[in-house]
Order: sequence, then structure tokens, then C-alpha cells
Amino acid sequence: MSATNFGFTDAPVEDGSRTITYIAAISEALRQEMRRDPDVLILGEDVGGEFGGAFKVTKGFEAEFGRNRVMNTPLAELGFTGVANGMALMGLRPVVEMQFADFISSAFDSIVQFAATAHYRFGGAVPWVIRAPCDGGIRSGPFHSQNPEAWFVHTPGLKVVAPATPADAKGLLIAAIRDHNPVIYFESKPLYRSLKGYVPAGEYVVPIGKANLVRAGEDLSIITYGAQVREALQAAARLAAQGISAEVLDLRSLKPLDTEAILATARKTGKVLVVHSANQLAGVGAEVAALIAAEAFEWLDGPVQRLGGLDTPIPFSPPLEDAYRPNAEKIYAAAQALAAF
Repeated sequence: MSATNFGFTDAPVEDGSRTITYIAAISEALRQEMRRDPDVLILGEDVGGEFGGAFKVTKGFEAEFGRNRVMNTPLAELGFTGVANGMALMGLRPVVEMQFADFISSAFDSIVQFAATAHYRFGGAVPWVIRAPCDGGIRSGPFHSQNPEAWFVHTPGLKVVAPATPADAKGLLIAAIRDHNPVIYFESKPLYRSLKGYVPAGEYVVPIGKANLVRAGEDLSIITYGAQVREALQAAARLAAQGISAEVLDLRSLKPLDTEAILATARKTGKVLVVHSANQLAGVGAEVAALIAAEAFEWLDGPVQRLGGLDTPIPFSPPLEDAYRPNAEKIYAAAQALAAF
């Protein structure tokens, strides 16, 4: 568990470094890994040609790597994820782009029934990565704003990551591509072009399974991941102005969870608020809360609190989506109430 504010700045950083956007960091990781390893390839809807994917992550890739490594697919998630399973079993390392994380349910059988169980059934390695652009706040409605990570955290045999900074977006994607297990990589659409941060130019790996302490504090802990890390830091800054010291832990890896880091922050502050964009019911936050209740109960000075989305499909309407989704204001209010408990 490191103590750093890595990636959360639009300001210039030390001489000789650079800042790039969250989405540029993803693209850079893909390009570097494809140059390093000829077994890495990309497939998905409209990933090739001039289009370069719905969000332009792979723009220009086909020209550099060719159609045999940047493969356009039909709108058939179950089919092309099955193709990725076969490729991976034969020694390739496919990176599958789901155009939106919402569509991943169409590939559920290929992921959960096959990829997640292959190693346990017959020793087969399925080293693919699924890139899943997730989260809302951008008025895209119920088919383009979901956060379905809990389905896959519940599935044995998968790894699940959710970077919150440009530096982690690059380092975690490189780690996922090199991992011998199937990894689902949830990237937050609200951060794509709105968040810049320092990212090393060369190759590096952010280990899967390690959380990141992005803000130290004494009075309470906010545990979160993805786009909500930025919201939590904004809330923590407001709390600090009122004399409330909030610690912010970015999980980064949802499966495996960094249980040591979770328990360390809970034992340190005695009060914990768990936040995620996904609907609260049966979300990842429930597992985090259960872990703390079981392993750190005697250190707690208040009940573990959760803040997540409402138990409803994500609305199109801006006021309704704002009501649905956690944000800095809601985190601030929940943390204030917890601090006063």
C-alpha cells in the first residue's frame, strides 16, 4: 500500500516528466505491449481502420500492426469472446474491446462458463484481457453507463481491475496483458479525457492485487475505486477544511482484493465509508464491508457505511442520473455524518 497522489493533477509536475490523459495512457499501454510481444492482438467492434474504436483508443493501430493483429468483429460479443478463448488457449494474448461494459452480458457464457473455469477443468491457460468501458455521469442512459464488475468479482477464476488514474490505467493494463489468467479491465469513461496525470513513458507494471493509499488521514477512511476516487478526493478536501481528516484508499484491484490495505485503513481510523458507482445492492462494497466487520470489528468506532448507485436502471435524464449516482457532494455528506457518529 503506497502513499501517493499519483495521477491526480492537471498541474505541471517535476522537470523531465509529462502528463497525459487517462485514455491516452490506455492507448499507450496497448501500443507498447503490441510492439513488445507479437502474440498480443486486439479484437472488437470497429477497433481497426480509421475509426479506431468507439473512443478512438486504437486509432492508427491497424496501420502499424496490420489486420491480422487488429481485427474488426461483428456485433456478436459472445462469438468474438469465444474466439478470444480459442486464441488464448493456442498461446496468443488477445485484448478484447467491449464497446461498452454494458454489452459484456452478451458474452457471459464465454467468460464465466469457459474462460474462468478452463484452468480448473483441464489446465488450460486463457490469458486474455477484456477492456470494458464503464460508468456513467455522461448522460448515456441504461445501455451505456453500467458498472457490472460485481458479476465477475463473484466468479472464481477471473481477475478484475479498475484503474482510477492515468498512471494506473497504463500500469494495470500492462500487468493484465502479461497475466496468465483472464482479466477484466474496467476503465472509467468519465475519466477518459477529463483526467490528466503523470505517466512514465516506458514500460512498467502496477501489480494486480495491490491497493493505493492516495490520501492519508486520521478520522475516517473512504474506500473506493474507478471514477469515484476523484470524487472522494474532492470530498476529502472539503472535509479537511472543516477539520475532518479523511483517508482515501483506491482499491485498484477488485479481485483479488488487497485485504491487508483495507484492514489497515479500517484499524487506523475506526470509521469507514465504502463508495462505488455501481448500484449499492450486492456490490463490491458489500464484500469490503463484510471483511471489515469480520476482521476489524474491535477497531471500529461506528458502523461501516456504504454509498452506491440506486437499485434502478441508470436514467437518461441529467437530474435523475445525478440522483442515481454518487458524487463528491454525496460522499462529503455521508462522511460528515459518519465523522459525527
